[in-house]
Amino acid sequence: MTAYADGTDVVEVRAVGWDDAAAVALRGAMTEEMGARYADRVAGNPDYLPRGMNVEAETVVYTGVAYAGADLPVGHVALRRLGDDLELKRMFVAPSHRGTGVARALIAAAEEAARALGAPRIVLQTGDRQPDAVRLYEREGYTAIPLYAPYERLAGSHCFEKLLR
Repeated sequence: MTAYADGTDVVEVRAVGWDDAAAVALRGAMTEEMGARYADRVAGNPDYLPRGMNVEAETVVYTGVAYAGADLPVGHVALRRLGDDLELKRMFVAPSHRGTGVARALIAAAEEAARALGAPRIVLQTGDRQPDAVRLYEREGYTAIPLYAPYERLAGSHCFEKLLR
C-alpha cells in the first residue's frame, strides 16, 4: 500500500489480486471505453487485435488499484511478465478522476513494484487514439521504442520503455 498526495487529495494505491472485485470492475470499464474508441478498427476485422494482447492471470506479477478516499476505486494498473521484461498493462483511471494525480500514483506504484522484483525496465504499449496516455508516459520519463511483439501488427501502436536503474 502506497499513498500519494496531489494537492489536498490523497490517493492510496493498494496491491491486490488480479481477481479483486474492484480491479475486475475497473478493467471492465477500460475495455468498454477502449472498445468505443477503436470500434471502427475492430469492426469486421477479427484479426485486428493480435494474439498476446490479452493478459493471462498467471503472467501478472503486480496489480494495483487506486482509491480516492477510503473506499472509492478510481484507477487500475498491472505488471505482467512478457519475455524478459515487465510490461505495464491495463492502466486506467476513471473519467471522474482524470487529471487529479491518480495516473501518476499508479505509475509510481507499478515502478516501485517492478524495482522490488528486480526489473531493469518497464515496457508498455498504447494506441494513437489515447494522446493523453502518450503525454502522461512521456512526462513520467518513458521513451519511445520500436514496436515489440505482439503489437508490431497493431495499427496505431506506440511502444515505450522506462529504465529503472
